[in-house]
Amino acid sequence: MRRLVLGSTSRYRAELLRRLVPTFEQRAPGTDETLRPGEAPAEGALRLAMAKAEGAARGWPDALVIGSDQIAELDGDALGKPGSAEGARVQLASCAGREVRFHTALCLLDTRDGRRRTHVDTTGVRFRPLAEAEIARYVEREQPLDCAGSFKCEGLGIALFERIDSSDPTALVGLPLIALARMLREAGLAVP
Repeated sequence: MRRLVLGSTSRYRAELLRRLVPTFEQRAPGTDETLRPGEAPAEGALRLAMAKAEGAARGWPDALVIGSDQIAELDGDALGKPGSAEGARVQLASCAGREVRFHTALCLLDTRDGRRRTHVDTTGVRFRPLAEAEIARYVEREQPLDCAGSFKCEGLGIALFERIDSSDPTALVGLPLIALARMLREAGLAVP
């Protein structure tokens, strides 16, 4: 079996990848995740996914390397990770009653020949109206400080939504497994 490398330190992405394959290496890609001036969120997510795969591929001459990135978009502007409880409360208040689009990009890099397989999934999330007190309770309870959009849909964050429109529910968590399973099969890795 070929070596599989996840170019991410995200525990959420690692948990998702374990659904498809039992063993893989996990490596920090060392990628600057700053969007370029004027860069559209979907384009930025794809550029960063490719950069993460390339960064994590260094030193692996015969591996399949996965890079992924997610950028939330509200009214054309990117929403980053809040980093603080106050930032999360402000971000959730701005999303309340509105639709946020989550662009989750994926790159599978084959280090033998340099081939890149890429995919971008866009998920629409309609937040329900949220009162300030329930936002504060949610942020205190779940601490979504490292999540774009300030929520964890795999946890209590699902209660913040009216609906989710997606072709791949795992994309919202951070790794589109439907597309990844296809890419791994195309690269010759047996994925049931």
